[in-house]
Amino acid sequence: MSLKLIGAAISPFVRKVRVVLAEKALSYDHDPMVPFGVSDEYKRMHPLGKIPVLVDGDKIIPDSSPICVYLEKTHPDPALYPSEAYELARALWFEEYADAGFIAGTIIPFQERILGPVFFKREGDEAKVEAALNETLPEHFDYLERELGENDWLVGNRFSIADIATGTQFVSFSHGRATVDAKRWPGLAAYVDRVFARPSFKAIIEEEQASLKSMAG
Repeated sequence: MSLKLIGAAISPFVRKVRVVLAEKALSYDHDPMVPFGVSDEYKRMHPLGKIPVLVDGDKIIPDSSPICVYLEKTHPDPALYPSEAYELARALWFEEYADAGFIAGTIIPFQERILGPVFFKREGDEAKVEAALNETLPEHFDYLERELGENDWLVGNRFSIADIATGTQFVSFSHGRATVDAKRWPGLAAYVDRVFARPSFKAIIEEEQASLKSMAG
């Protein structure tokens, strides 16, 4: 039975799962459902009505973090979660940080410059973008720059779920025509370039860019 992923590709949480699937070279069917006006049937799969959901035969797994753990346990190679206790805790922290905190800033340029004008036909609020860039995000960028230090990756200096979760938020940020100032945060800017150059990310980013360009006309 093939895997089926439900959720619009442009969602950072769907993207996170898609990167994990790509890293593990797993084939899957994709239903690009948007999380608006979801059916009762879907709510039986995800009671919160959010995306994504993964279906594996008769198994239903809602939400990106449980899905990624499930994929790691069912397809352990290559490993995307550290085995050592402290490093695992750190990786899970960065995943939570990206999913629940960092997103509040990185999503704003995408919401105001792309999502609102293209999908909802409303004018974007550039003041919100400036506030995110100048007030919300610098503290996050300082933190990530500090945590990276001289390393290529966030945890144990090897690519992991920490980088996937963090990287997917930077993809949304990039879609919103925003970049990390390489003069102020050189390590972080190089890190983002490294993440985006990874084949799993690169293919997904190119696909999303083409889709957004098509939607924008």
